Amino acid sequence: MVEPLKNSDIQALAEPDNEAKKRSSLLTGCIKQACNDAGGWIPFSEFMKIALYEPGLGYYSGGLQKFGQKGDFITAPEVSVFFGQCLANQLKEIIQNFKKVSDDEVVVIEFGAGSGVLAVDILLELEKLGSLPDKYLVLELSAELQHRQKQTIKQKAPHLFARVEWLDQLPDGLANAVVVANEVLDAMPVECFRIPDTKGNHHVETLMITVQGEALVSKYIAVDNAAAEKISSIKQRSEIDFPAGYRSEYNPAIRGWLSALEDEIERAVILLIDYGYNEVEYYHPDRTAGTLMCYYQHKAHDDFSWWPGLQDITAFVNFTDVAYCAVDMGMPVSGYTTQAAFLLANGLSELHASQVTDDVQQQIKLSQQIKTLTLPSEMGDRFKVMALTKNYEEPLQGFSMLDLRNRL
Repeated sequence: MVEPLKNSDIQALAEPDNEAKKRSSLLTGCIKQACNDAGGWIPFSEFMKIALYEPGLGYYSGGLQKFGQKGDFITAPEVSVFFGQCLANQLKEIIQNFKKVSDDEVVVIEFGAGSGVLAVDILLELEKLGSLPDKYLVLELSAELQHRQKQTIKQKAPHLFARVEWLDQLPDGLANAVVVANEVLDAMPVECFRIPDTKGNHHVETLMITVQGEALVSKYIAVDNAAAEKISSIKQRSEIDFPAGYRSEYNPAIRGWLSALEDEIERAVILLIDYGYNEVEYYHPDRTAGTLMCYYQHKAHDDFSWWPGLQDITAFVNFTDVAYCAVDMGMPVSGYTTQAAFLLANGLSELHASQVTDDVQQQIKLSQQIKTLTLPSEMGDRFKVMALTKNYEEPLQGFSMLDLRNRL
């Protein structure tokens, strides 16, 4: 588990090269223009959107190495092929159930497919299981990542390449779709808020950003009515009392994202895999500085102003809020569990037994992969899996071992 750097230790981060610094300066210019267009200041969510997704310059849309040992972080598909194979076992069950009730096309939609490794692992395992979807759709906004994903699939599963399509927006009128969103929600822009440390004054403030010269500057101002209502609803439904000086975040984009899925898919199972908490845990009294973190070359810290565009900016997922938004749209929560329980319920032990050999080094390697995916101190408990459904009534095997919906 990556331990965050203290602000005083920010100099421990490796200095970017001159080319990277030039890219960051260009991105800072985009942030400055956005501030000028808005009359001086922009919400933190707008800054985060530009820093991560500005075409050609943002962290996710530029050409930086992001995934794996040479990048800034490692995701579960990079840890082990077991992750994608277990996910394929769950997809097989869903795809077969779709086909029982409908002759229409069945598609898998992966949001933000990273390096393309997860798509490869899922497709190869579904092929082995005789349950390939009619299409595998990848929604990816980054042209650079699209190129990398295509190269990965061409190299590792060339015979399945024609089954994959890349899109930059959700297609209209899908009949049957399984949506896979692995570490997607944590990369959505968030709003940061605080309760001022002022006696007798517990109104809420929101974080705003501007650029002065080449430097990012931030300040807190009183929230607008929409943000005030959002924070008030969180407090009421989960019986939370934010103390003076408390800082945290919320994701304003969840509802719109889920609404788009609900609008365009007739029968759907949406699998959300991410690090996060239920609402009471998310806004725990001891979590006084929120969950916002930045990642650069496998070091975590909390200085979002450090070379914008060169580092990841992320926040944990409030799964209770996701559940409320989904249920409001008529999409029930059909499962919520830990990543460890989900993988084990989808055959992780059996997959390991079928692939382990007499080679001691291979045994050690596979054992370490499973530990990383399942141990509570690694990804096992920090990462959760949530299933949302629309017009799908069957139980999901991934939640048969442990279902934590009662904790949402």
